[in-house]
Amino acid sequence: MPDTIRYVAIGDSFSEGIGDAGAVPFPGWTGRLASGMARAHDADVRYANLAVRGRLLAGVLDEQLDAALALDPAPTLITFCAGGNDLLRPRFDAAALVAPLEAAVRTVLDRGVHLALLSPADPSARLPLGHLINARGDAWADALADLARRYDLPFVDVSRDPHLRRAEFWSEDRLHMNDTGHQRVADLALHAIGDGPAPIEPASEQTGRTRFSEELRYYREHVLPWVQRRVTRRSSGDGRSATYPAWTPVD
Repeated sequence: MPDTIRYVAIGDSFSEGIGDAGAVPFPGWTGRLASGMARAHDADVRYANLAVRGRLLAGVLDEQLDAALALDPAPTLITFCAGGNDLLRPRFDAAALVAPLEAAVRTVLDRGVHLALLSPADPSARLPLGHLINARGDAWADALADLARRYDLPFVDVSRDPHLRRAEFWSEDRLHMNDTGHQRVADLALHAIGDGPAPIEPASEQTGRTRFSEELRYYREHVLPWVQRRVTRRSSGDGRSATYPAWTPVD
């Protein structure tokens, strides 16, 4: 890794860091990755995060990519992780999604910026219609892996990590990872992108029965509001802007 790293993340709520309530300077796997690169390489790291919750892949490319490339000075590393919201829409076509992403990959590489791709985390184990979401997630991960292979890009297949489907890595809404989940993704990314150490294998899963009252509360507090947003064509990211739109030093 170079002595100076200017790292910007683009994406949706996963890259924004939603669900991470840990006591860290920069929450979310992207912020934890930035801190990890600073520690692992004793490097001068600058961090920006343009990701906004609720964004579809098209929105990420249309709203965030040019802004990332326009940062001054220019970034040395961009991570892209999006498509998770597209998986939850009625219609999903991995081939149609990967075509504009491939054009974006060429744009980034033509600018001399390093790019890493990540598949979205897979929340399907505890969600309604989980089998459908899982199948779509596999198709999207395959498309991303093929794209990364053709352009020789680092690729972190978060969605098929053998541990991250476990409940202990997820927040109460079951759509976003908690601080433990974000840290594991940061460790996976540091290993794949920043030549960091191999992630430590998590301890054995602790399972327990979910009470009926907890399931009712989950549907009332999380599923119904999500359905209402879909019906009214609203997004959780409406009116929101990037959390770190400019370069921020990472100690």
